[in-house]
Amino acid sequence: MTFTANALVPELAVSDWPKSRSFYCDLIGFHVVYERPEEGFTYLALGDAQLMIDQMGAGRTFEDETVPVTYPFGRGMNLQLIVPSLENILERLQRAGIELFLPLEEKWYRRGETEVGNRQFIVADPDGYLIRPFESLGERPFRFG
Repeated sequence: MTFTANALVPELAVSDWPKSRSFYCDLIGFHVVYERPEEGFTYLALGDAQLMIDQMGAGRTFEDETVPVTYPFGRGMNLQLIVPSLENILERLQRAGIELFLPLEEKWYRRGETEVGNRQFIVADPDGYLIRPFESLGERPFRFG
């Protein structure tokens, strides 16, 4: 099976690689495409989504005195992740005692003359990166007013 990387793949600097790897694989449902444990690096995939995690201080970390990396990481950003079903993810997070940053909701977004619906929630990973898994509710005509 030939692997093809997406055109844009976020790489998240993490403070505890094994903990982050476990969060993404065991709780969210990603699988390992490949990794370099000696560097604290893993390339992950879930469906068509791809993500890299990299242990700070083990490989290249883009940090200097003008842009220090402090918790929570990734401020101002959340990563949207389409999943076939939220139920298993929600159950695993609950069993692990991880609280949601934004509770489960149904949200409709205007896209031109239609609206697209998401059933979604937001959870923070161990470093505070916000992940927004969602399942599609489909489309409907835009309701003015």
